[in-house]
Amino acid sequence: MTLEKEYKTILLAFTVLFIAVGISAAAQDKVAYSDYVNPLVGTDSEFSFSTGNTYPAIAVPHGLNFWTPVTNPDQLNGWCYNYDDHKLCGFKQTHQPSPWINDYARFAIMPVVGDLAVRTEERASWFSHKAETARPYYYSAYLADHDVTAELTPTHRAAQFRFTFPKSDKSYVLLDAFPQGSYVKIMPEKRTIIGFCRNNNGGVPDNFHNYFIAVFDKDFEDVATWSDWNVNKGSKEEKGNHVGAVVQFKTEKGEQVNVKIASSFISHEQAKLNMQREVGSDDFDTTREKAKAIWERDLGRIEVKGGTQAQYENFYTAFYRTLLFPRDFTEINVDGEQVHYSPYNGKILPGPMCTDNGFWDTFRAAFPLNALMFPSVNAEFMQGLANTYKESGWLPEWASPGHRACMIGSNSASIIADSYLKGIRGYDIETLYEGLLKNSENAGPLHSVGRLGVEHYNKLGYVPCDVGVNENVARTLEYSYDDYTIWKLAQELDRPQEEIDRFAERAQYYRNVFDKSTNFMRGKNKDGTWSTPFVPEKWGGDFTEGCAWHYTWSVFQDPQGLIDLMGGKQEFVDKLDAVFTTPPKYDCSYYGFPIHEIVEMIVMDMGQYAHGNQPIQHMVYLYNYAGQPWKAQKWVREVMNKLYLPTPDGLCGDEDNGQTSAWYVFSALGFYPVCPGSGEYVLGAPLFKEATLHLENGNTFTIRAPENSKDNLYIRSARLNGSDYTKTYFRHADILKGGVAEFKMTDKPYKNWGTDPQDAPYSMSREK
Repeated sequence: MTLEKEYKTILLAFTVLFIAVGISAAAQDKVAYSDYVNPLVGTDSEFSFSTGNTYPAIAVPHGLNFWTPVTNPDQLNGWCYNYDDHKLCGFKQTHQPSPWINDYARFAIMPVVGDLAVRTEERASWFSHKAETARPYYYSAYLADHDVTAELTPTHRAAQFRFTFPKSDKSYVLLDAFPQGSYVKIMPEKRTIIGFCRNNNGGVPDNFHNYFIAVFDKDFEDVATWSDWNVNKGSKEEKGNHVGAVVQFKTEKGEQVNVKIASSFISHEQAKLNMQREVGSDDFDTTREKAKAIWERDLGRIEVKGGTQAQYENFYTAFYRTLLFPRDFTEINVDGEQVHYSPYNGKILPGPMCTDNGFWDTFRAAFPLNALMFPSVNAEFMQGLANTYKESGWLPEWASPGHRACMIGSNSASIIADSYLKGIRGYDIETLYEGLLKNSENAGPLHSVGRLGVEHYNKLGYVPCDVGVNENVARTLEYSYDDYTIWKLAQELDRPQEEIDRFAERAQYYRNVFDKSTNFMRGKNKDGTWSTPFVPEKWGGDFTEGCAWHYTWSVFQDPQGLIDLMGGKQEFVDKLDAVFTTPPKYDCSYYGFPIHEIVEMIVMDMGQYAHGNQPIQHMVYLYNYAGQPWKAQKWVREVMNKLYLPTPDGLCGDEDNGQTSAWYVFSALGFYPVCPGSGEYVLGAPLFKEATLHLENGNTFTIRAPENSKDNLYIRSARLNGSDYTKTYFRHADILKGGVAEFKMTDKPYKNWGTDPQDAPYSMSREK
């Protein structure tokens, strides 16, 4: 089922869907899943210190548009909402996946009362979190300076606003189309504003526009426009660098003004069509209930019981974050066909498109979670990637909405191979595989596209540190893992044996940057000598936003091979232990200052463990490969308890496109995809007494741990579908069949379960 078909189903039968979710009243006290979600989690962040780097995204899953309140008067700043701010200056349509990548196609709406003020800092109003409600499907805040209660609720490509005004002859609604090229036109006879905005941060064609339409339910008393903050009273049309529109009302105390807003990257006509399809004649409350029903449907796919209130809030907030991205960039034309504006070549083309994702982050857990719980949606995203390749000549690695120069690797290989190897179909795998082959032999037009340093990697078996390619060790390790996934996919596609063998060989290239004298991954010169001096705590340089303590574990495809390189299981475990016991000292000379990822590591009192950034997030699960699964159980629970809280400062670093949240969702269920492409999930220990996965194929997979508690975090024994189970992993295929996994839990490490070599998860070195 396509995203559009799913959405239309909701629009036609949302009441039935809402009931069908089946909330467990006994376990969840009749609280809706979406009401456990706190969109404000992670919003107490700044450039130098992140507790999530999030904003409250009021949206439906994978929506073309999100909306968010804005507290930062700097309109082009990526940190638009900070929990500690005291004033709101607007409600913004946003497409931002990360403050570091920033936003595009944004415009804002704001109600004001009294003397007209259009500048962000002048129109801003004091507000309090005590008079603020934030849910995925609804936001409201009381704007004290204007005595206005502002409410919003979303659809996929539109939204509704409801402003409750005081008695005033000077009640206004402002529409700010933002700098970098914008246009507004007021049509009083239609109670309508149309326009466009063009703001972006690169990676788009010259004809990039976001076309919007806003329709009010009350006649305008007067109108105005502005250009670069200069107000033109009575004007109905304005075009320039930064323009906006003002409509004025006379309101009685408690009078509500409703605004329906939709947008399109194709045209004003398409924006109007999007509004008609998704909002139509619905009132505000109906749209809100439909949005809530969508969230109930999707969040209800995983049902957890036997936890605390905070654990429910953590879990469903994390699940919400994983469902926001990638963004569905597809629209439905007048003939009911999927079409999209190409952010690569500027054409209107058939079929789906997805964007706003950085695969360096999300290949690890966010995409595997999507593949497990929403395979049909995953298939549509895969076709979107195929369309990206057709339209740009490259697979995306960081798109927002077009190719962006951010991060490293060619991890599109991981998400494509993992999807296909899990049996997901319905997309052009031949085109995708062609793109993977091109990546494996070419550097792209941006350093984040294709493979920078590929000529050295393919010739020498690693990217040297003295050839002008930075982050060389990280690139080597990620390319090697990506080649593993291509190897597996090539086998599945029955490609020529020479091709299969080539990628099998490259999947072992990680060995070329491992220094046995230090038991670390390390930079190597072109002549084969090690780079000196070597400081394991040095961030950057040879590594990406981390150091040797973090990237040494980036051998997802072959932990057994890494164990062998380190000298055996005990040496491997000792090195894992040392991550937590080594003081969190650091060398930031590559950056010139301690970047926020460093700060987030040192304040957590977990040694060199840097969970706030992605490279090390799988590391706690590696104890299973060395026969000491109880240590994985301990540290997984420690990370969940210590580094995830349902508060504005509750996260421990960047929440990038759902990856850090997906780690929590998987870990709370009791398993994690250490190596996407292997078809396995490595066990930690479940957080809840029971969790049920409602799979798309109609089956259910239930994890039960009735003795689970704060102290009982260790596995004593396990059963799968009634049979004793000692493996420290689940197979994807077994989960899809449905069934029940049962765990006996204890309060002390139990060292007789899951310790046999045959119980260890997949490693390429063990493959026969």
